[in-house]
Amino acid sequence: MDNYFKIGRLVATFGLSGEVVLQHSLGKRTSLKGLESVFIEESNDSYIPYFIESAKIKNEKEVYIKFEGVNSKESARKLTPKDIWIPEESFRKFAGSSAPISLLGFTMVNDDEELGEVLEVIEQPHQVLCKLMIGGNEVLIPVHQDSLLSIDKKNRKIFVTLPDGLLEIYSSSSEDDTE
Repeated sequence: MDNYFKIGRLVATFGLSGEVVLQHSLGKRTSLKGLESVFIEESNDSYIPYFIESAKIKNEKEVYIKFEGVNSKESARKLTPKDIWIPEESFRKFAGSSAPISLLGFTMVNDDEELGEVLEVIEQPHQVLCKLMIGGNEVLIPVHQDSLLSIDKKNRKIFVTLPDGLLEIYSSSSEDDTE
């Protein structure tokens, strides 16, 4: 979804009145105060808006959410596990500035060559992977202390030095074998 960012996933139901648990990667405790709605990915490229009736902090990475019209544990269960998306302007408001997810929408630059826009951020124990589309191929770029040069938040750019051959792996893997 253009101008919408995935912030997490509904992972469980809570209680009997239709609350769900959102596990997010916003990088800070939040009750999502002021956010009116989220978009739930029902199926590939199909998103439905859900209006927030109430939300409260569970812990650093989770929020209890009650959606309008979802009034039972059974109806809430149908929403799990589903990805949650919010508009870019809301994302900028709620994402912690030092959280890896705040890199969404930044342009990645490798040795003065713009590679593309960061479409997804995948956090792993020792590194962060940024998903980009390069030449029609989905590319996962590792960002860690050895590859990250700097982040220019004002111009929304991530400067990296990638290992030789990393990008070639993606371009050669997409070629069809004709035997």
